[in-house]
Amino acid sequence: MLELDTNIEGKLASFGVLRDKAVNHGYHFGGGWDYHQGSFDSILHREGGETIYLRVPFDVYEGELDDYQTSIKFKKPYVIKHVVNTGLDKDSSSLVSGSFNQFQEPLDRDAQIRDKSRWETAGEFAIEEFLEFLE
Repeated sequence: MLELDTNIEGKLASFGVLRDKAVNHGYHFGGGWDYHQGSFDSILHREGGETIYLRVPFDVYEGELDDYQTSIKFKKPYVIKHVVNTGLDKDSSSLVSGSFNQFQEPLDRDAQIRDKSRWETAGEFAIEEFLEFLE
C-alpha cells in the first residue's frame, strides 16, 4: 500500500452529489462501507490478474451514509494492488472457468507494488482530477 500526500485529506463533500459525479468518471463506491465510513475506488491499471487501485477513503462527517445529503470528510488516499488467480478454475462444480473470475477473492489484497514512484504519481494525478468533482 502506498499512502499519498494530497490536498484532499480533510476536505468536506456532499456524499450523494459526489457519488453521482465520481461514478460517471469510472469510480466505484467501495464495497467495505458502513454507516460511518466508506471509500471511492478507481482502477489505475489492470494487467492479467494484477489490478492497481486508487482508494479515496472518507468518514461520515454529518448524517448516515445511506442518505444522499450526508456530509463526508476525506482521509488519506492510497494506492493498493490486488492479485487474483487467472488460471482455470480447478473446481469442476464451478460455473465460472476461464481466464478471470471477477467474483473471486484476491490471492493477495495488498501485493507488493513495483515502480512505486510511477504509481504515487499516477495516484496523485488522479486525486487532482477527483478534487474537481468537489467544485
